[in-house]
Amino acid sequence: MAKEYDLVILGGGTGGYVAAIRASQLGLKTAVVEKGKLGGTCLHAGCIPSKALLRSAEVYAQTKNSEAFGVIASDVRLDFAKVQARKSAIVEQLYKGVRHLMKKGKIDVYAGFGRILGPSIFSPMPGTISVEMNDGTENEMLVPKNVIIATGSRPRTLPGLEIDGEFVITSDEALQMETLPSSIIIVGGGAIGIEWASMLNDFGVEVTVLEYADRILPSEDRDVSKEVEKLLKRRGITVMTEAKVLPETLEKGSGVTIRAEHQGEQKTFTAEKMLVCIGRQANIEGIGLENTDIVIENGVIQTNEFYQTKEPHIYAIGDVIGGLQLAHVASHEGIVAVEHIVGQNPFPIDYTMVSKCVYSRPEVASVGLTEEEAKAKGYEVKVGKFPFKAIGKALVFGEAEGFVKIVADQKTNDLLGVHMVGPHVTDMISEAGLARVLDATPWEVAHAIHPHPTLSEAMAEAALAVDGNAIHF
Repeated sequence: MAKEYDLVILGGGTGGYVAAIRASQLGLKTAVVEKGKLGGTCLHAGCIPSKALLRSAEVYAQTKNSEAFGVIASDVRLDFAKVQARKSAIVEQLYKGVRHLMKKGKIDVYAGFGRILGPSIFSPMPGTISVEMNDGTENEMLVPKNVIIATGSRPRTLPGLEIDGEFVITSDEALQMETLPSSIIIVGGGAIGIEWASMLNDFGVEVTVLEYADRILPSEDRDVSKEVEKLLKRRGITVMTEAKVLPETLEKGSGVTIRAEHQGEQKTFTAEKMLVCIGRQANIEGIGLENTDIVIENGVIQTNEFYQTKEPHIYAIGDVIGGLQLAHVASHEGIVAVEHIVGQNPFPIDYTMVSKCVYSRPEVASVGLTEEEAKAKGYEVKVGKFPFKAIGKALVFGEAEGFVKIVADQKTNDLLGVHMVGPHVTDMISEAGLARVLDATPWEVAHAIHPHPTLSEAMAEAALAVDGNAIHF
């Protein structure tokens, strides 16, 4: 017998389960269909497990350098099995939390694969969901008034670099490694590639990064990219930009060997494993989109600013629509979609207000326009930049590399973008995000008195530096 709902959400990842909670708060009878585990990629194969590993790598690297702090630690060893066990325990704790939230919100969860059906005896419009249950029982038929597609994404691969789980892997397989390789080639120098490069280097792995663009972290401000590359190379990581990997040259044996074209020459690289980090691909296959009028372009679902597809009662959010493929973005897209369903007229998301983070060592965080983007949009810019080496708390931490950079409009003094590289900047960027939301000027940021000694003083000093008034540098 078909079950009726106000809203059915395909996918229980960060976007899907947050949308479900908001729908429950607003009184909608809601169901989530999830083939895997609630929490999705972020909780089980992305944000949380990778950051748990990064923290262990950071502690290991810092302990080996503890003598610089006057702490003598002999025979520092890494137990990677315990590293993985800690990661798994954190994921399990958060997973239990998500399941509790579903129960608290009286949200029905169907463990299975959902597919959108066309017009049927259940509904004259496409949108009825047939759920192929994981336990093999008869399909459940769900008849919703509205649908949100939140099926997420998976690691993208290159033709010829087929993932075998042993020699050629993605971040999914890397998170499950039982032992560390002695060496690794990372194809792709974006956020995921650089996080893995930093982590594995801290764990003692020999790391080579091959990036096709002219710089690593190509979506970040150019000054940030340059600083991160310099610091990674200082740690012994090989970074090669403008490197076109040639998949047809891949050889596997005791490890992997591949060639890349660089400045007109082919160069050979050898390692125990290869990690492919070239972006993510939307999960749109098999969910019944062909039974609807939903438009797909460049492999992602097209929506309006409220995440409605061409079928007005079917919405789509998160990685499946492309854009900023970030967990916090998917969550807010889900909230906007739900509030639009109930007629609350939510504000569309301004993606220049979204903070982005890279959890490498050093960390990277940004919000708004880069200096290049601002100039390309016709702004006459002024820039303030302040180094962490002039911040007392950074010296106390023993992490004084990096800077805060602020880009402002010369004519209006509006804050256009803030870019950070250095210690704990992923925790600092929200001040800049709030400043953007409130349309603050650098003067206003600088005149909010920042406590001393803190890393946040770099934000205030960079704001002063926009007009040449920095105090400590």
